[in-house]
Amino acid sequence: MNITPRTLATGVASLTGVALIVAGPVMIYEGVHGQHEVTSQLSEQLISFPAKGSSGLPAAQAAYAGRQVTTGPQAKAYADMIETHIKEATGGRTYSQVSTAAMAAPTDTKLAGEKQTAFMGESLRGSLMGAYQAWEVTYLVTGLGLAFLGIGAATLAVTGLTELSRRKIHVPNTIAELAENPSTRTPLM
Repeated sequence: MNITPRTLATGVASLTGVALIVAGPVMIYEGVHGQHEVTSQLSEQLISFPAKGSSGLPAAQAAYAGRQVTTGPQAKAYADMIETHIKEATGGRTYSQVSTAAMAAPTDTKLAGEKQTAFMGESLRGSLMGAYQAWEVTYLVTGLGLAFLGIGAATLAVTGLTELSRRKIHVPNTIAELAENPSTRTPLM
């Protein structure tokens, strides 16, 4: 078999198309599986928003009143609620600001309490934001899987059409012509 640059390029394009078509569904599966995993992990934590009308429920999270946190967007909303509570507890200061003040006044129990509250709140907030980010990445993975599938199919279609169009088809004019030279090595179709 004579391997020409054109044959090599066609082979590489075909293999790329097949690889993309194989990778697409795997990525889609992983994206969907990832969302199920985030939901499972959040559900196990039994985190729920305060009830409607509760003083602990900021107005920005009122739509989530009483719901359990099971999705990425809910985790972000809960993290935002924690941020609001931390700011209320620390007078608008960050953990690092409260910590610095507490180190400067080691006997101040109020500052020590604010430091502990800010630390625990920021830790939980960070975990919830991690769940939210993982949720968002699953959309990216699923979207890339769909794109890979489409690009792979298009690559194979274009490669196949290109190969068909470059082949020269010889169709004999008469049965007698076919009988005279049956082995022309050119396909009839």
